[in-house]
Amino acid sequence: MEKEKKTFISWPVLALMSFVTVIGFDDIVYNFQNQGMGVITSWIILLLLYVIPYSLMVGQLGSVFNSEGGGLSSWVRGTRGEKLGYFTAWTYWAASIPYVVDTANAVVVGFGWLLNGSNALEDSLSTAMFALITLIIFVSFIFIQRFFKGSLEFLGLVGGGAMFILTILYVFMAFGSLLTPSGHIATTNMSWRTLIPKFDLHYFTTIGLLIYAINGAELIAPFVTKMKRPKKDFPKAMIMLTVMTIFLTVFGSFALGIFFNAHNIPNDFKMNGSYYAFLRLGDQFHMGSWLMYAFAVTQIVYMCALLAVLLDAMTRMLISDTGARYMPKKLLKVNKDGLPINGYILTCTLSAFILFLGVFLPDMNTIFNWLLNLNGIISPGVTCWIFFAFMQIRKNSDKYPSEYVFIKNDKLAYAVGLWCLVVTVLATIFGIIPQDVTMGSSLFYYQLAINIISIIVLIGLGFIMPMIAERERKKDGIKD
Repeated sequence: MEKEKKTFISWPVLALMSFVTVIGFDDIVYNFQNQGMGVITSWIILLLLYVIPYSLMVGQLGSVFNSEGGGLSSWVRGTRGEKLGYFTAWTYWAASIPYVVDTANAVVVGFGWLLNGSNALEDSLSTAMFALITLIIFVSFIFIQRFFKGSLEFLGLVGGGAMFILTILYVFMAFGSLLTPSGHIATTNMSWRTLIPKFDLHYFTTIGLLIYAINGAELIAPFVTKMKRPKKDFPKAMIMLTVMTIFLTVFGSFALGIFFNAHNIPNDFKMNGSYYAFLRLGDQFHMGSWLMYAFAVTQIVYMCALLAVLLDAMTRMLISDTGARYMPKKLLKVNKDGLPINGYILTCTLSAFILFLGVFLPDMNTIFNWLLNLNGIISPGVTCWIFFAFMQIRKNSDKYPSEYVFIKNDKLAYAVGLWCLVVTVLATIFGIIPQDVTMGSSLFYYQLAINIISIIVLIGLGFIMPMIAERERKKDGIKD
């Protein structure tokens, strides 16, 4: 009995585990450029009305499907069958393509700051060269992870922890800077009105990036069943997670407003804002560029490890979580070491295709912003599956018993799930509209076109693969 107790996870530990994976400093920077100081109100509304129910729904799904590891595709498969389960796995994988390309971009930017101590890389790299270097890094890490996978996961953990510490450090030091003789708030005309976002079309196009910043709670779903009293303790963990996230996003955004005028944010803030922030913090405390270099090293270590682990995990997940009925034989094929080589080739091909679309954008900063915003479309789109699966189990709650239940009343729980689904669908649709360019310009229409093309190609292939697999089965004389 004593031995069994040691395996339980306490709710504060689960909350801390979730916190490191849910929010990061870059997430605060991206959304600060989109909405300025008004993002503070957006964070509070989103976290209270969306993140808390989202996290608690994930907890019930993880409890219902605990024997299957709590994976997203297993939730949909368990409620609506194999075909939708396959398509969930495919869309989850497809959403990872822009994410890993964006991660590789961040590695290039990080090395630029580490080597130059400034944003000089932006002026020296053409869009084609930026895309090429990103692709080389991307392909290299497919081979690197094969030899150093265990150590890279450890480096990812260390880098993630260091990033968390630097983020907290930035917030406290930024507020501390106001106590210094030269301390002041850079954002002019600060008032309560400054904190209220302008609810126009641009605002609605940026909600997807907010959801992209805080999604990922499904990763902690398997741990629900490892708690001693999940019914009581899991909600405590999620509320603690929300409180910590509100603290970091609200005070982090305000800390950015201390050093940057929210009414006049640099155009390249999404790409370089984190480095600018630590440079200005270092200047304020007469520390030179030391803090910026500490952030650059942390960013590179974390992003490199994340890139390598993701490239392996996402490809293996696609191959292992779909099966022969829906995937062509060539994609299921593994070499003598058990590596899905053709799966890696497909991943690289689609990543190169995404990078190719970005080559025709005017500069490195525009490519970075476009890829980031593409994540703000596809990632929330995949999150829709979570609410869809939750609504299915509450529609048939007798069929899906759970140790932890979010809202006892099935109709109310279903309505909350529908609310989150509608918000996420609308954020996904509005996200397709380009954010960082002048509406109606040729660049606006080009970005709109490549947003749509990217979605059609990444998601559309998911419909084609089962057709190829079915043709192969018929050729081999195999009946369903």
